[in-house]
Amino acid sequence: MVHAQIRVSGQVQGVGFRPFVYRLANELGLAGWVRNDSEGVEIAVEGDSTQVMRLIERLQSEPPALARVERVTHDLAKKTTGLLGFCIAESKSGKVLTGIAPDMAICPDCLNELFDPADRRYRHPFINCIHCGPRYTLTARLPYDRGNTSMAKFGQCIACQLEYDTPSTRRFHAQPNACPKCGPRLSLFDAYWNPLKGDDPVAAAAALIQAGQVVAIKGLGGFHLVCDARNAATVERLRNGKQREEKPFAVMVLNTQSARHYAQFREQDGALLETGERPIVLLRQSNICAAELQGIAPGLSSVGLMLPYTPLHYLLFHELLGRPVGTDWLQQKSTLALVMTSANPGGEPLVKDDDEARNSLFGLADAFLTHDRDILHRCDDSVMKWQGKAPTFVRRARGYTPRRIKLPFTGPSVLACGAWLKNTVCITRGDEAFVSQHIGDLDHVGTREMLDETVAYLIDILDVQPQAVAHDLHPDFYSTQFAQAYAARHGLPLFAVQHHHAHIAAICAEHRVTEPVLGLALDGVGLGTDGSAWGGELLRVSGAGFERLGHLAPLTLPGGDRAAREPWRMAAAALFDMNRADEIARRFPAQTAAAMMADMLQRKLNCVETSSMGRWFDAAAGLLGVKEIQAYEGQAAMLLEGLAERHGKVAPLPLGYITTAQNDLDFRPLLAKLADCDDAAYGAALFHATLAEGLCGWVQRAAGRGSIKYVALGGGCFLNKILTQALTDSLTTCGLDVLAAQQLPPNDGAISFGQAGIALQLLNQGA
Repeated sequence: MVHAQIRVSGQVQGVGFRPFVYRLANELGLAGWVRNDSEGVEIAVEGDSTQVMRLIERLQSEPPALARVERVTHDLAKKTTGLLGFCIAESKSGKVLTGIAPDMAICPDCLNELFDPADRRYRHPFINCIHCGPRYTLTARLPYDRGNTSMAKFGQCIACQLEYDTPSTRRFHAQPNACPKCGPRLSLFDAYWNPLKGDDPVAAAAALIQAGQVVAIKGLGGFHLVCDARNAATVERLRNGKQREEKPFAVMVLNTQSARHYAQFREQDGALLETGERPIVLLRQSNICAAELQGIAPGLSSVGLMLPYTPLHYLLFHELLGRPVGTDWLQQKSTLALVMTSANPGGEPLVKDDDEARNSLFGLADAFLTHDRDILHRCDDSVMKWQGKAPTFVRRARGYTPRRIKLPFTGPSVLACGAWLKNTVCITRGDEAFVSQHIGDLDHVGTREMLDETVAYLIDILDVQPQAVAHDLHPDFYSTQFAQAYAARHGLPLFAVQHHHAHIAAICAEHRVTEPVLGLALDGVGLGTDGSAWGGELLRVSGAGFERLGHLAPLTLPGGDRAAREPWRMAAAALFDMNRADEIARRFPAQTAAAMMADMLQRKLNCVETSSMGRWFDAAAGLLGVKEIQAYEGQAAMLLEGLAERHGKVAPLPLGYITTAQNDLDFRPLLAKLADCDDAAYGAALFHATLAEGLCGWVQRAAGRGSIKYVALGGGCFLNKILTQALTDSLTTCGLDVLAAQQLPPNDGAISFGQAGIALQLLNQGA
């Protein structure tokens, strides 16, 4: 007989871990207790030594589905203390060393109950259990107990309390537990926030959607704007209201069978759709998608699909499909498709409560389906795509935030404030990094306020006090100014981190690689250490330092930042370099500035240079006539990728690139070829193939000179599947180990993580 004190750390709160331990201990005949505390889960057991060791082994091998056990430690003593029975003890407070579980989709058991007329939670839009439902978005503080969530104001009825207190039930200590009698309630309002009469708000909302209306629906992390995706007129009206122009909408379908009607995908894509995290997944459109879902993804080859993840979503589908009996319909194919786009006007943060919806969504929604369970933390849907052998994040948010990412080093807490676009913030705690949900572009006051709120919340819930602050080199970024003000207010050291160094450092840190690597950083733009606009960089990164080994040959930006939004300007600059300036006005007659562009370039008026890979994509798109003015960031590159994918593989252009004595990679001969190409799809394929060939040779030569085996690929251009796959295959064939983004996006959503890693290493070095 032995006594054991056991500590379990990781994602072990809010995932049914204590009930799991309770049942396991009783099965093994052990006495003792289990409780949550600030570090995770603490267990004390007494009994036969063999059974105790079995318990410890099964804690790691059979944890609940949503748990992520990182470490199990134990101390054994032969002296017992006379523990009797096994119980779940009251949570213990203290310095927080654990984390919060993300929000998860409704589980199969709850889904079956939801559509069982004999169940007391039949059609209850807030059904959940220890295996599913909201976590992060309703948690105010740790430990994860009901009193620390937005469910605290809902007292449980006798039946719910009994389930909550009974270890054998699926709702034993399920903090959001409730039923129609004691839980949150739905309400439906018209466009002017007048209550709409009726006993069933879901049925009334479904009727409005069927009639071609747009309904704002409050979900887990905020409101969605919802309409029938097959109704082209309604989709266009929503697009105009959101001022979204041509940017694609996300679409929700019932199941993977239904998704195959609108997209072509493999088994792994279907598995990604069905995960409990329920991200939006970018999939290749089927042949009929564009015709049946007009205006959803204009000109793109992919469509963003997602499956329902809340009980309310399923109830909405149930209504719109005529209330089918039983649950077999859940697996049947349906062409029903709903636009499910974030409710945020003009790039502002996602709307999360009724007051915000009333003020911000007027004119966008014809009705509002809301509820009285507060959303404490706004959280957009995550966006992913399968790329190569693993899924890649485009946006990391609901379902994944705030999972910790292990660092290959430890040290004092660091606050990193990210970049301007696709902003996130990151806070470290020991050897753990916590990257926030997607905050967004910092153009708007609301997004800046969300950054402020997110920093305050993460510091509070993680129970840390940052000892240093990191930010981007650019002095005009709000994130930089916030970091400077925070550091000054708290008397903390401040680290300015170069943008592309942060990209590569993020890749290295998530792969726990600490030896020198080559970094290929390809993106739109970032301020370089020389004050110029970087964006196509070959770096040697070693710890907290880096060396710029080379860069793409510079392109001229006529009109400065405006050229990044107008690919025709990049094409004009390319034509000017080819001594073909006389073609500019003829090629771009719709652009009033085209007539004076040659003179602007000749006189170098408002013209700066950049090594940005994003601008090479823009120049190619302009020369091929693919896109003259972008409706959203990256549109031209996405259209090029779609054309290249449809065309198929081609041989790269012979001698289509050169490296200069300064180790610059120059693709201007490729642009000259594109300028005379009459087939845009072939030109797009040739562009991708030649880029990959040139970049691979460039990296391979640098690796050979420096005896480096790792190559890290960072920056938003690596969301391009064709380029990423071709480079990965070629570099791997050359014997190099390729590191790509996995736990975070390759784009600016990972910048804060890279900044934090660099700052932490500098602190450890005494910088």
